[in-house]
Amino acid sequence: MSIKIYTTSICKWCNIAKIYFQEKNIEYLEYNIGIDNEKEEEMIKISGQRSVPVFDINGTIIVGFDKDAINECIK
Repeated sequence: MSIKIYTTSICKWCNIAKIYFQEKNIEYLEYNIGIDNEKEEEMIKISGQRSVPVFDINGTIIVGFDKDAINECIK
């Protein structure tokens, strides 16, 4: 399973999402778009959004911490 999370350091929902994955012992790659302009451009390209968090779970893009959508992708 491949999980990427695009975040910023001041995003409350980003932190909640990371805790959620950690509690489920699910590995993910985190890209902080606040310090990585290349990843910010990548996130905008794949999601059409400028807000975080954005998840790429096996190619499925989820904008925002939508627990139901995330759970569908990780089961």
